[in-house]
Amino acid sequence: MAGTDRARIETGEGPAIILVEPQLGDNIGMVARAMANFGLSELRLVNPRDGWPNQRANAAASGADYVVEAATVYPTLAEAIADLNFVYATTARPRDMIKQVLAPDEAASTMREHLAAGNGVGLLFGRERWGLNNEEVAIADAIVTFPVNPGFASLNIAQAVLLMAHEWRRSAGGERSERKRGEGHGFAMEGTPATRRQLQALLDHLESALEEAKYFYPPERREKMWLNVTGIFTHMRLAEEEMRTMHGIIAALERRWQKGTEGAD
Repeated sequence: MAGTDRARIETGEGPAIILVEPQLGDNIGMVARAMANFGLSELRLVNPRDGWPNQRANAAASGADYVVEAATVYPTLAEAIADLNFVYATTARPRDMIKQVLAPDEAASTMREHLAAGNGVGLLFGRERWGLNNEEVAIADAIVTFPVNPGFASLNIAQAVLLMAHEWRRSAGGERSERKRGEGHGFAMEGTPATRRQLQALLDHLESALEEAKYFYPPERREKMWLNVTGIFTHMRLAEEEMRTMHGIIAALERRWQKGTEGAD
């Protein structure tokens, strides 16, 4: 292609681009092309509808085959983000949850800071037809929203990835945010940030304990209540040591609850 020098292909460090249940191989290929345009190379696919590998993805990549061929496939989002420390969700729709909202340039600068500190970072993009669901957004650290026309806010996946990849590239040029790590949360994080695998293990432990304590009442409000709890622990951004402490707290409460129920018998 005109303007392309394959001897200068860049595959440097950057956030993992994660497509949640993408439907069309063509769209995956166009995402790969957008990533290659701006030096991103790590593509993760969650349960692609038409299977993988997909020849239509290779055709649509227009030469970005190295991105397509290196793509990794996961059956669930939890597995796709398990090794990451920070995750950002792209969405144009307002969500009924407390969640930090970032513009693309702010998100790019923040992600670059996290990567420079040795943390794994991922950027979520949803399905072609309806994007990410609330449970998927709830597990993210923050929402990234594009400043589009509110009367026509729909972007296809490749467009959304292209915009974020452009901001990622631009953030390397000395235009990074001056915010210090942890600013906006009242503290700077100490210790190693927990991975999504560690966060999910804590949430599973907590959910089980809350079920036993009959916290989810009335039943019809359970989904909303659990989304709120998930949001609290996600934007706390706990470190590994804090995760261990929280497990200990929950276990102590479980023992207290069990003793109480035994006494009641």
